[in-house]
Amino acid sequence: MRVLVVGSGAREHAIVLALAQDPEVTALACAPGNAGIAAVAELHGLDVTDPSAAADLAKEWRADLVVVGPEVPLVAGMADAVRAAGIDCFGPSAAAARIEGSKSFAKDVMAAAGVRTADSEIVDNPARLDAALARFSPPYVVKDDGLAAGKGVVVSSDLEVARAHASTLLDGGHPVLIEDFLDGPEVSLFCLVDGETVVPLLPAQDFKRVGDGDSGPNTGGMGAYAPLPWAADDLAGQLVDQVVAPVAAELVRRGVPFQGLLYAGLVLTATGPAVIEFNCRFGDPETQVVLALLRTPLAQLLRATATGKLAGEAPLEWADGAAVTVVVAAEGYPGTPRVGDVITGAEAEGVLHAGTRRRDDGAVVSAGGRVLSVVGTGADLAEARAEAYRRLEGVHLAGSHHRTDIAARAAAGEVAVPSAE
Repeated sequence: MRVLVVGSGAREHAIVLALAQDPEVTALACAPGNAGIAAVAELHGLDVTDPSAAADLAKEWRADLVVVGPEVPLVAGMADAVRAAGIDCFGPSAAAARIEGSKSFAKDVMAAAGVRTADSEIVDNPARLDAALARFSPPYVVKDDGLAAGKGVVVSSDLEVARAHASTLLDGGHPVLIEDFLDGPEVSLFCLVDGETVVPLLPAQDFKRVGDGDSGPNTGGMGAYAPLPWAADDLAGQLVDQVVAPVAAELVRRGVPFQGLLYAGLVLTATGPAVIEFNCRFGDPETQVVLALLRTPLAQLLRATATGKLAGEAPLEWADGAAVTVVVAAEGYPGTPRVGDVITGAEAEGVLHAGTRRRDDGAVVSAGGRVLSVVGTGADLAEARAEAYRRLEGVHLAGSHHRTDIAARAAAGEVAVPSAE
C-alpha cells in the first residue's frame, strides 16, 4: 500500500512513524512534512489549503491511500477532491467536517442527537454582545465559532477580558460562541468512524494552557498523556454509547456520514460527560501518545475506515503501560514565535518534529510555534513521564519553553471526577 500523509506537524510525524511500522505499507510520502518526517518518508511540496493540488499529487505519486492530518484542508474539501480522483482518503467530507469547522453546526447536531453539551449562545453582532454576556455567569467561556487552531478560546472570570476577546473576534468578522463553563477533568476521545460504525482509541488528556498549573493563554496543546489511570475502565465504551455513536448516527441521518477520525473533547462533570467540542481529525498532541501505545497496524485500520469496511476489523490491540508527551515551543508562542534558531538533539529517539525545517547546511532549525513533541513511555504514568522529561533534557533550542507539570497530577493520583453529592 502506497500511503500519502498530508500535514507538517508532530501529529503527522506520529502518524508517519506508525505507518512506517506497518508491513502493508510499501511506500510512504508526506506533504509538505518537516525535517523529522524526512527521515521516514518522501517529502513533497504542497499548499495544504488547495484540495485540487492534493488530489493531483496523490494521482501523480500513485497513492493508494491519502491520510489528511490537519483540519483546515478537511474543512476546505480535500477529502472530497481526493475521492473524486478515485483514490481512497482517510478524512471526512467538507460537509461532515463542519462538525469542527462550525461550532454552531456542532451544537445543532448534538441537540438533535440528544448529546449533552454546555448551554451556549451565538453572537454575530457587536450590538448584542453585552446582553448575551449578561445571560452567563463567570467563568465566561468565549470561542471563535470557526477554526482557530486551539487558540480562539478564552476562559476567564473577568467580564472585561471575556468581552475584549469577543469584541476582537467580532471586529474580525468572526461570530462568537459564548457558553457555560463545565467543571471536571477533560478527556480527549479519538474514534475511527465509518458511518454508524464507531471504534474508540485510548482516551487521553491534553494540556491547553501555556504555563504550569494551567496558567496563561490557551494554545494548540502543550502536552498529553494516555491512558487515564483515574478513569473508569469502560470509559471509552460509555462515551461511545452516550456521545459519539449518537452524533455519528445524526450525521448519517442528515446525509453527511462521517468517515475518518472523529475527536470528542469532553469534560467529566459531577452529573456525567458533556462535550466541549468535536474535531474532525486526530488531535495534536494526543495523537503522539495514543499512537505510541497502539499495536494494531495502522494502515489497514485507516483504509478500512476510508472504504466502509471498519466493521469487519478485529478488536484493537494496545501495549501495556502509558505514554506522555511534552511540547517544546518557540520563544513568543502562543503569540508570534521566533523562528530560524538551531535545534540540537532533535533527532533522538522519542522526539517528534512539528515546526522544523532543515537548512541548506544540514542544521535543523525552528519554523513554527510548537517546534517538537518529546514522547516517553513506561510501565505506568510516572515512568512514562520521567522518560519524556529525561529525553527532553537532550533537546536544546534557544529561548524555548515547555511545561514541567505534564501528567504530574494524574501520576500522583490527584485527578478525580467530581462527585454528584
